[in-house]
Amino acid sequence: MSRIYIVDDHELVRDGLRAMVEAGGHTVVGVEEEPVRALADVLRLSPDLLLLDLNLAKGSSGLDLLTEIRRRSLPLRTLVLTISAKPQDVATAVQLGAAGYLLKNASRADLLAAIDTVMAGQSYLGRDVGELAVRALQGERDADPLAPLSPRERQILARVVRGQSSAAIGLALHLSPNTVDTYRSRLMVKLGLEDLPALVRFAIRAGVISADGN
Repeated sequence: MSRIYIVDDHELVRDGLRAMVEAGGHTVVGVEEEPVRALADVLRLSPDLLLLDLNLAKGSSGLDLLTEIRRRSLPLRTLVLTISAKPQDVATAVQLGAAGYLLKNASRADLLAAIDTVMAGQSYLGRDVGELAVRALQGERDADPLAPLSPRERQILARVVRGQSSAAIGLALHLSPNTVDTYRSRLMVKLGLEDLPALVRFAIRAGVISADGN
């Protein structure tokens, strides 16, 4: 059976998920509420499946963890289990590599079926989630092209495309240059961009800067 790691910011939810998953014959190798610590555990424990909430402790997002997993090309499957029924969240999670998306009103049977489906190499969209995905594909997601980005990532984007260095951005925002570089990598992954020229073109289209760089 699968080795599963759970990321959720509510202890009661984590305990309940552990009980359900282990009763289904799987092994829970760890639990966490904070994305940075969860990533460290995933690198150390190498689980088969990540069971991931999107709304995490202290305003952090499971999408940030998905971004890091994709950036590092980690060999594990991810099943999102969340209360978020926003088409934008479904689309972003799938874009970032989530193999499944399930709402927290799902049953125990739904959860175990989702785990089995994802671990068999297939995609799984829970009840009502398929409709959300279709709505996203039909353009009903937020019209804001910056919607996938956090407020901090938007700040970094605006400064990067104006030619500021990581050191200068860090000084202005009270961050280390390495932290700025991490934010920059994450926002480019979220936007599906590979280099600075593409980022600048995106920023112009999104109205972050004008064609003359202002």
